[in-house]
Amino acid sequence: MAPPTAAMPHHAIFLDKDGTLLEDVPYNVDPHAMRFAPGARAALELLAGYPFRLIVVSNQGGVALGRFPAHALVAVERRLHRMFAACGATLHGFYWCPHDPRGSVAPYAQRCVCRKPAPGMLLRAAREQCIALRDSWLVGDILDDVEAGNRAGCRTVLLDNGNETEWRAGNHRTPHARAGDLYRAAQMIARACDGWRAARVTGATIGTTTAALPAAPSPTEVRS
Repeated sequence: MAPPTAAMPHHAIFLDKDGTLLEDVPYNVDPHAMRFAPGARAALELLAGYPFRLIVVSNQGGVALGRFPAHALVAVERRLHRMFAACGATLHGFYWCPHDPRGSVAPYAQRCVCRKPAPGMLLRAAREQCIALRDSWLVGDILDDVEAGNRAGCRTVLLDNGNETEWRAGNHRTPHARAGDLYRAAQMIARACDGWRAARVTGATIGTTTAALPAAPSPTEVRS
């Protein structure tokens, strides 16, 4: 019997939820109030044709603050699955952090390794879904998202949609690229993936192997 082979790693796009994928409605857990942010529907329709796992990573400190119970996020996840499916896309995971050290609800009122800007949600997804983080992307609307993605080893895109107001500098807080909305970010990622596919075909033609995506872009701003 031949020895088992290791599973091929997946590439992923990690999406922040509120303000990136969905309209930012503070502490909302009502599925009926969930609406796509500008450009998000078109982004999912585009990315559905690419070999990325689509994974939502979201701070949900409202649990620790007593704004809603943890079980309310079950309905949120169901709604996300339906919203992705309506775009022809698949939601491969919804990872959320219930913690907030400012909270009052035990055991969630604590520091943790999963609340962004910590990379814990991305690292957990990588373990559970065999994801190659260096060939994956994180898209978010604030620098805490960017830091989480960079610390996990992903390429990162910051949406310039006005939601980042503090602009606190620090290690790991510079995005690889910027975009006006999620669709423009998806277009950039799709172009990078197309380049990877072309390089892989060329490599196969000349008898070499090209396994990784192209190098991450230098910091830039994507508007078109």
